[in-house]
Amino acid sequence: MITLNPISLTSTQKIMITVSDIEVAHTRIKSFIRKTHSEKSILLSQHFGSSVYLKHEQLQKSGSFKLRGALNKILSLDKSIGERGIICASNGNHGLAVALAAKYAHYKATVFLSKTANTFNTHAIQSLGAKIVAVDGNCLAAETTARAFAQKENLSYISPYNDPLVIAGQGTLGIELNQDIKSIDNCFISVGGGGLISGIGLYLKAYNPDINIIACSPKNAPTLHHSLAQGKIIEVAESETLSDATAGNVEHDSITFELCKKIIDDFILVEESEIKAAMRLIAAKKRIIIEGAAAVAVAGLMQQSKNYRDKNNVVILCGRNIVLEKFCQAIQS
Repeated sequence: MITLNPISLTSTQKIMITVSDIEVAHTRIKSFIRKTHSEKSILLSQHFGSSVYLKHEQLQKSGSFKLRGALNKILSLDKSIGERGIICASNGNHGLAVALAAKYAHYKATVFLSKTANTFNTHAIQSLGAKIVAVDGNCLAAETTARAFAQKENLSYISPYNDPLVIAGQGTLGIELNQDIKSIDNCFISVGGGGLISGIGLYLKAYNPDINIIACSPKNAPTLHHSLAQGKIIEVAESETLSDATAGNVEHDSITFELCKKIIDDFILVEESEIKAAMRLIAAKKRIIIEGAAAVAVAGLMQQSKNYRDKNNVVILCGRNIVLEKFCQAIQS
């Protein structure tokens, strides 16, 4: 675990998202999303020796938190712009979220993905009415192709995290946590590009500056962790991880980097074996399926539980979109 001291932003690095932006986002999207419940788990509290609250965002309509940010961005577009079409690149949760958000807004969505994307996600995205464009190569190739197409055709490209409106949408989770849980000492959040933790952390710290925002990532995909340690966004060689939703390098100009420097208090890296153990623990204690990215936050608490005993600990279960066979294999290994 690495502890990061909060860094004040300079005048040229002003935070681009405010509490008011998140509250406006909540008003904009609340009739389209599901307010997922926050639950104190008696069994997990006994297991860890602390008060453990689960935020069940895996029950969101698209199967992950991504719907919030996608909706806030898409519903903010001028109608004449949205009607031209929506573009994104994603092999999974972001693509599902954009497809559903575009459906709600009555816009046409095109999702670029790599040919290696699993058929479950591909079919789910298509079932929501989005057009699929399969690209040779990896996710980066799909993103590069999507951006070039959006620019050429003058269409709106929806970033998964590098956009103030997307971050504000993810921050609406913080509003619900503030409403549902009286006192939070620590909040464990899985981190990829940093959009989710930026939005939630900004909102929660505005009301409780003493709260600890704890970022959790796989050791196999530690790009944001290493970048924060280096003080700049760097490219990191990553390897395969069950938490594919948090994998991948961070855009070099991402606004989430400065936000994360300000917001994150601790950073925990977890092994693949710990991710599997976390998936198995939630299945055993709660009888629910979570994806690898959600398990990363649980694994963070598991690994460092002795440091958070007798505290009010919140764990964000950020998604459930995992192929059943992959889930079964993970919890049995």
